[in-house]
Amino acid sequence: MKRQLILTGILLLGLGMAGSAQDSLKLSLPEAEKMFIAGNYELIAQQYQTEQAKADAITAKLFDNPEISYENQLYNPVTKKFFQNSLPSGQYNVQISQLIKLAGKRNKNIQLANTGIKLSEYAYFDLMRSLRFQLRSNFYKAYYAQQSAIVYQQQIKSLEQLLAASEQQLKMGNVALKDIIRIKSLVYHLKGEYTSLLNEIEDTETTLKLMTNIKANTPLSLTAPAEEEQDYSLQKQPYLQLLEMARANRADLQLAKTSVIQAEHNLSLQKAMAVPDMEVSLTYDLQGSAPNHYTGLGIKVPLPLFNRNQGEIKKAKIAITAGNVSLKQQEATLENEVYNSYKSALRTEALYQGMDRNFSQDFTKLITEVNKNFRSRNISLVEFIDFYDSYKESTLQLNQLKYERMNAKEEINYVTGANIFK
Repeated sequence: MKRQLILTGILLLGLGMAGSAQDSLKLSLPEAEKMFIAGNYELIAQQYQTEQAKADAITAKLFDNPEISYENQLYNPVTKKFFQNSLPSGQYNVQISQLIKLAGKRNKNIQLANTGIKLSEYAYFDLMRSLRFQLRSNFYKAYYAQQSAIVYQQQIKSLEQLLAASEQQLKMGNVALKDIIRIKSLVYHLKGEYTSLLNEIEDTETTLKLMTNIKANTPLSLTAPAEEEQDYSLQKQPYLQLLEMARANRADLQLAKTSVIQAEHNLSLQKAMAVPDMEVSLTYDLQGSAPNHYTGLGIKVPLPLFNRNQGEIKKAKIAITAGNVSLKQQEATLENEVYNSYKSALRTEALYQGMDRNFSQDFTKLITEVNKNFRSRNISLVEFIDFYDSYKESTLQLNQLKYERMNAKEEINYVTGANIFK
């Protein structure tokens, strides 16, 4: 009866210690995404890359500037005067010239620059796709880890209360020393696991803070509405349909295709570069030529006898071949990623659907009955602790499964490049 009285008031499973600090930041996934879009440094840096590509397109549209030259007589030894520029003893020469690019070089440069803009834009969208998946995956990982931490908090608190009361009874000779050692061992074990879990949570939250530009010392309290765990119909999205979505939406695939187009535009430009440009000039000479007041029209064209841009043309052809090989590799990678993610999501969903939805509630009711039986001495201390351990492991596995299910959904979005499941 003494043992029953000792443990009656101290086994209170369900008393949470998960209250967040007052200065903690409550953060939902939509809020995290808004902060990510607005403040992620990697996205901002990639946006600047796109702006630079647009500046290159502006440069490509510009015409070459005309050139003007002027030559004046420095010193006339006959008249012993400087800078004479009028008849009968002066002399100066003025020339203005303009380079005219032939073979459509300017238009080809514009096409190449515009392709560079598309490459930068696709690089931005692909970075957005990758970082968004990383953000959402880490959010769910941290959220369900926080839920698991609550389980440790509950059990540690309950067992510490049991340990404190048992140590008092040990002094009175009412409790065996082996029971104290068993409880202490379990408490130390739980605290070690709890500390490791907190370290994992801290690492994951650090990634979230970096991605959302949240201050490092801000505690996070992640929230996820219950409806986010509602069933999603993966069966309504067959593999071939997901594959077509990926081919249409994946920015990295479009990036590979655009790289081939860029190489083709570069080949066209390099072939045009083999055609010499023409320089047209207009000259006025006061009296250096016959007759005085000479006006002349000049044309200058290099003769393509040796340098016909053979090396750059060959490089451009090789780039096209290499780009097509990379494109085939990207298509194969895409297909395998979609298939693997689809099959993994199906397996995870099947496991989740096979579980009792009332598992957590039923287990909570069951542990209440275990408490009553322990107080009535219908079960031993070892059996009681083993059940607590089973409760912990089952709850942790359920939280892990929920995370894997949500992550599988996000991975489908990632590999298809589409927001199929919200």
